[in-house]
Amino acid sequence: MTFDEHYFSTHTYKDVSFKKYSQYWWSNRFYAILARRYGDRNTKLLEIGTGLGHLAGRLENDFQTHALDVNPWALRVARQNARQTHFQSASALELPYHNGVFGVVILKHIVEHLPDPARAILETGRVTHANGILMLSTPNLDSLLKPWKKQKWIGYLDPTHISLKTPAEWLDMVRQAGFKVLKIFADGFWDVPYIPWVPRQVQKFVFGSLGGLQAMTGMIFLPPRWGESLIVIARKS
Repeated sequence: MTFDEHYFSTHTYKDVSFKKYSQYWWSNRFYAILARRYGDRNTKLLEIGTGLGHLAGRLENDFQTHALDVNPWALRVARQNARQTHFQSASALELPYHNGVFGVVILKHIVEHLPDPARAILETGRVTHANGILMLSTPNLDSLLKPWKKQKWIGYLDPTHISLKTPAEWLDMVRQAGFKVLKIFADGFWDVPYIPWVPRQVQKFVFGSLGGLQAMTGMIFLPPRWGESLIVIARKS
């Protein structure tokens, strides 16, 4: 499957709203807060697998933003959402950049789509300069509530998720690429319903409130198993 317009309206994106104040909007705002907090302003920032370009667009006033994707349709849309960003069509497995040029590199839900994620993370380490920041997120195989969802868990529903790994495996790849892990946390239980007979809106409040609070405040407080995504922030040694 190619990551084109059809992809962004099916599978895990089927019920996603891209409007302001949607879950997607808050997620991008949260990652932007983290990039500003841990990254040095005005350095070069790279988003690998930019998709529709909304996150890169949020960061254009704070960094020299660069972004890449493999899909021409996604890049056309992204250029409308991030007009100051430098875009390239390229694979995460072979980044078209010199060594040590970026102060921040973001891999937001990209590595699970790659046939060789370890190579992509090594490439990330290559293009990140000393003391630069890596932000990585991916489906969390150690999520506490994944057993409740069974085969309907969000990480299993997307057929392009070909590289699901345990948190320990991801952390090993990050360290092998020359990064020191600073933060490991999760994003909350937003993949409702978890209980078939309880209304979705009730479950959104009960299960999703902590993740929502973390996203809105920018505070990191959810343990690694308390969410559907694993999020790692690391610094280049």
